[in-house]
Amino acid sequence: MTPLDVSRDRILAYRRRVGALDERLPQGGHALRQAAWAGLTDSVPRAALLSVHARVEGTTPSAWQDPALVQLWGPRFSAYVVAAQDRAVFSLGRLPAGAARRQFAEDLAERLDTLLDGREMPYGDAGRALGEHHNQLRYAATTGRVLIRWDGARQPTVRTVPPPDMDPADAGMELARRYLHVMGPGDAEGFARWAGLYARSAVPTFDALRPELTPVRTDVGDRWILTADEGDVRADAQPAAPARLLPSGDGYYLFWGRDRELLVPEPDRRAALWTTRVWPGAVVVGGELVGTWRRADEKVTVGPWVALPARAREAVEQEAASLPLPGLRGPVTVRWEA
Repeated sequence: MTPLDVSRDRILAYRRRVGALDERLPQGGHALRQAAWAGLTDSVPRAALLSVHARVEGTTPSAWQDPALVQLWGPRFSAYVVAAQDRAVFSLGRLPAGAARRQFAEDLAERLDTLLDGREMPYGDAGRALGEHHNQLRYAATTGRVLIRWDGARQPTVRTVPPPDMDPADAGMELARRYLHVMGPGDAEGFARWAGLYARSAVPTFDALRPELTPVRTDVGDRWILTADEGDVRADAQPAAPARLLPSGDGYYLFWGRDRELLVPEPDRRAALWTTRVWPGAVVVGGELVGTWRRADEKVTVGPWVALPARAREAVEQEAASLPLPGLRGPVTVRWEA
């Protein structure tokens, strides 16, 4: 099959469209699930909440606690918020393929379930009670039986739930579909990096998915899209939102290697966004990444990479003022770095 040539502008327009970043979705459980279609990173306190805010109208500070959502250790064993009905995809989809590692995860989940007996417990306490380092409990999360709750102030608590009714192979294929739909075009290597899998585990999943894929040629190499998404990839761009403030680790820029070059062609700007420590947030104006932002309480500091016109700066400030952050002592103010 001859690869479809897809330009950078068309790829970014597609990602913004399916990621609801051009126009916010109306409130509701369906909108929350769509916003979390590829999961919402929550490793930085309330990052998932701010990712929802960038995509759903009327997001409140308590939106992350909506019954339609749950927290778990998801891709890369990071804290994630996902739709409750998609728990199997983001857990079983990453269950180790090797028999020994899978057995370890399942045994640990069973021991944790026995320990908790319906209770919720700080994961440090749970680890000590089991004689395991608390970070080992992240492996048990791949069984789909372990959920967490983390409000950003204290260590996460853990609780156990019944195992999901889904075949792990099917969950892995659906996880790959989610990656390609929201973050495509992509390939097995990109999927492995994003999901936190060994490459040898990701390749069979992509091979099994091949009948559903269409090859494409991009500025950063040959990739794949879901054939079902080809119409959206070919579609003309819709008007971009004036401004969005994406939190650290937001799925729109959760890429590695050459895939980052597509979003941010300039090496110095990539270094400023994808740092060796905690990533800053990303400032999107008119559909382009134009800078970074950080927050300390109600103070937001924006570091633009280009000179922004007054209208764009006003849009960024309005977006900052609308952030649904709990417990602030005053209104959000923006400081612009030179």
